Amino acid sequence: MQSTLYRGISTRKDKPRGRQHGLTQQKRQEIKEAFELFDTDGSGTIDAKELNVAMRALGFEMSEEEITRMIAEVDKDGSGAIDFDEFCHMMTAKFGERDTKEELMKAFHIIDQDKNGKISAADIQRIGKELGENFTEKEIQDMIDEADRDRKFSLFNS
Repeated sequence: MQSTLYRGISTRKDKPRGRQHGLTQQKRQEIKEAFELFDTDGSGTIDAKELNVAMRALGFEMSEEEITRMIAEVDKDGSGAIDFDEFCHMMTAKFGERDTKEELMKAFHIIDQDKNGKISAADIQRIGKELGENFTEKEIQDMIDEADRDRKFSLFNS
C-alpha cells in the first residue's frame, strides 16, 4: 500500500456544509465526535491507518483492501484520506440507522482498557502507537483537555 494513502491530506475547498445525508443535528454531532476521536493526528482527515483502528473499535475486522475500497468510495478529492463530510457520508452508508451513540460507547469501551470509564493518557499513548504515532506528554494532555471540557475527567457519563 502506498504511503500517500496513510498521509494524504485533503485540500478540498468546496466542502458542503450544514445538514446532509438526512441526519439530525444530534446524529451529525455524534458522528463528529467519533471522527475527532479517530483523527488522532488532528489533520482534519482520517487516513487508512486511522480508519482501520476506527472500524476495529466499532467491531468490524476489515482487510487492507476493504479499507482502501471504503476510502475510495467516498474520497471525492482523491487525497487518499477522508474529511469529516466524507466520513459522515461513509458512516451513514455503513451503519444505516444504527445508533451512533451505542457505537461510540463500544469504541470507548475498547479503548478504555482498564474499564474505569475514562480514557487515560496511557490509553491514548497505546492507540497512538497502534497508529504509528508517538505523542508527547503535552500532546496527550492537550487531547485530554480538549475532550474533557467539563473537567469531570470522563468523556462519557455512564
